[in-house]
Amino acid sequence: MKKITLTVLLLLSVSILSAQEDKKTPKVFGKTISKDKISPDGHIRCATDEYEAYLQSIDPKRKSEAEFEAWLAPLMAEYKNNTLASQSGGIITIPVVVHVIHNGDAYGVNENITDEQVASQITVMNQDFRKMMGTPGFGAGVDTQVQFALAKVDPNGNPTDGINRVNLCEASWSTGDINGIVKPATIWDATQYMNMWSVNFTDGSLLGYAQFPDGSGLGGLNPSGGAANTDGVVAGYRFFGSSDLASGSFQAPYDKGRTMTHEVGHWIGLRHIWGDGGCAVDDFCADTPAAAAANFGCPAGTNSCSAPGNDMIENYMDYTDDSCMNIFTQNQKDRMVVIMNNAARRASLKTSVKDIAIPLFANDAEVKIETYCTTGGNPCVGNSHKIILYNRGTSNLTSAAINYNVNGGTNTTYNWTGNLAPNKYEIITITTVATSGTFNASVASVNGGTDQRATNDTASRTFSFPPSTPPTDYPYTTFTLDIVGDRYGSETTWQVTNQAGAVLYNGGPYSDLGSNTTQPLVTNLAMTLPAGGCYTFTIFDAYGDGICCTYGSGSWTVKTNAGATTVGTGGTFTNVQSTSFTNASLSSDSFNLDAISLYPNPTNGILNVSVPSEFGTNINYEIFNNIGQTIEKSKSTNSEFSINTSSMSSGVYFIKLQTEAGLKTLRFVKN
Repeated sequence: MKKITLTVLLLLSVSILSAQEDKKTPKVFGKTISKDKISPDGHIRCATDEYEAYLQSIDPKRKSEAEFEAWLAPLMAEYKNNTLASQSGGIITIPVVVHVIHNGDAYGVNENITDEQVASQITVMNQDFRKMMGTPGFGAGVDTQVQFALAKVDPNGNPTDGINRVNLCEASWSTGDINGIVKPATIWDATQYMNMWSVNFTDGSLLGYAQFPDGSGLGGLNPSGGAANTDGVVAGYRFFGSSDLASGSFQAPYDKGRTMTHEVGHWIGLRHIWGDGGCAVDDFCADTPAAAAANFGCPAGTNSCSAPGNDMIENYMDYTDDSCMNIFTQNQKDRMVVIMNNAARRASLKTSVKDIAIPLFANDAEVKIETYCTTGGNPCVGNSHKIILYNRGTSNLTSAAINYNVNGGTNTTYNWTGNLAPNKYEIITITTVATSGTFNASVASVNGGTDQRATNDTASRTFSFPPSTPPTDYPYTTFTLDIVGDRYGSETTWQVTNQAGAVLYNGGPYSDLGSNTTQPLVTNLAMTLPAGGCYTFTIFDAYGDGICCTYGSGSWTVKTNAGATTVGTGGTFTNVQSTSFTNASLSSDSFNLDAISLYPNPTNGILNVSVPSEFGTNINYEIFNNIGQTIEKSKSTNSEFSINTSSMSSGVYFIKLQTEAGLKTLRFVKN
């Protein structure tokens, strides 16, 4: 299934339905969303009720709504009679971790939202729940005395900024896969953190959903509280945070952070103000007037039930626009306090200290290893491993020595330099020729000295790549590219890179069409690629269904030799497809230097170079790695000579040989 595009989302719901004849809107947790819960611009404001029904269907021990309210009613009565204290001073501070789920995008691009966007969401929730004067949260309601703070200690006892960025290698996620894959793979202890997820929903019309509290932990009551490894709140990344406080890919009118205020309200036990059933159905808060259904926009003066009191359209638990919301009522606050005192995984958060900073050091680097998304290495550069280097110290991180190895073998040191502020990160790409095993990384030193915290200095991750086929060599410098896309050109991007990873040519995204057909995106584009290189053409589909053949018979082709020779072609793939090739046999003059050879290749140590004597005996050579760094540069006065590669790490290398007859660049592999 494809996502609903922005153009379609901005149409009225009637237009949306007619425009989707070939793209049926996905059900949310297997439930068809009723029309009265879809906004006029086509958005599903909240799927918490559907999620709750789904949880009850898979866990018969989980309380029904009636059972939950029956458990809660006497506790509410006791609270009102005795005014139970919730915490010292009445203020509850909840430690929060935000899991930013992305697909390998650069920091701040698409769903890999910035730290500032994450922080803006916490700011909005504090403004709303604490009714902060001078902020959009200062309305006619009450201060709930519940507030939120990004975690400062991770589950391993190491410092954190409360933002957990995870590349899970998928462009978008269905609600079922979020519950079955994303949450269990990323969640932090739900008794110590409130877990929030920012994701790219497959159904782009969905804003968010939450898991209701359950399980009081009291004797004689049902102990089932729903799965602990799914507990938390989820929002689409375009609706996470506030456009007033941070830049990002926000989508109005849901761009002020109120999606998460609404969902966290559910997470603490609040119902929609219309009781999810109309005028006769209760939301169990007497001070929220009855409402017939959800309100959209900001319809002042609405009285949908002809009862005393207009609909409370400003309440955070309605479906109105973000800019309209600014009220939690006293009875809603009462309900929150009782839940925070009695629901097991909520009550434990009152004593969690994960928001209190541990002692920090000036020099403290942390390493992580990113998920392996590809099923094979790039023939031009080998198999890639991505080390995520974080600065967890109080001083800027300007240098770090990182040791890495495969399967505990000999360490190779990567000397990183840069300038990372506290809690910022950089991704370091390491390539090896190993196709499977365990990749290990560790911090050896930071800022020219000892790392002052050892507990976050090491990381390991297993990997498995199929052996890559050496790229075919073509004796040309001019190549042509043709791409015919499907109807969703906005999902298609492409690039051509060299062995150093530099982008030489690129394009997209393109325009969408209104019906299932093909469209020419690139036609006979001439690309001049310098001789002696290794190049990779890669095409990406943001949705994950390629360019053929569901929504048009798209394809791509790379050719050379004036179009007579096909280098690579394709079109049927998921997220990415590529082809690699070289033109290393080309020389800088008319001599044919194919007789020059290297052996053994791959090599474990000694690399022999054989140059025909007629090309001369004065040979200058330069060895550089796959990111273009010179490893060795020397000269030989013999046509046959050897090079000791023992000190080189495993990987792909190139040797450039300047002979009296011309220039020759060859590729070799060090095991």
